[in-house]
Amino acid sequence: MSEVPGAPPSATLVRTVREEDTAELLGSGSLPVLGTPRLLAWMEAATCAALEAELPQGRTSVGSRVHLEHAAATGVGDTVSVTARLQHRDGRLLRFEVVAEDSRGTLVGRAEVTRVVVDVDRFLGRITPQE
Repeated sequence: MSEVPGAPPSATLVRTVREEDTAELLGSGSLPVLGTPRLLAWMEAATCAALEAELPQGRTSVGSRVHLEHAAATGVGDTVSVTARLQHRDGRLLRFEVVAEDSRGTLVGRAEVTRVVVDVDRFLGRITPQE
């Protein structure tokens, strides 16, 4: 795995926690706080945003591995900044460090997200439609 030279691709997304983002409504718990599934989705979205300008036409990336720590609860109405920064590149394999912080700078979560660059047509061609 090679280090990424120069300024690695990165992106920061800012999201406000809404009722539909809560563990209670996502089915991942019983409390009205940011649910881990939504935090993961925001983290993956940040990795995609970091790659947006990097990938040529006809290519995309797919998630293949995530190691996530959800470190602090975040209430409805609070904002979360999610920053993804490419750490390693090995051919088609891309590994990101992703950090999420709330409006007070508290660490909400940290993840290592691995994505693989694929050819869109080839990838979709491997999917067998269900009858």
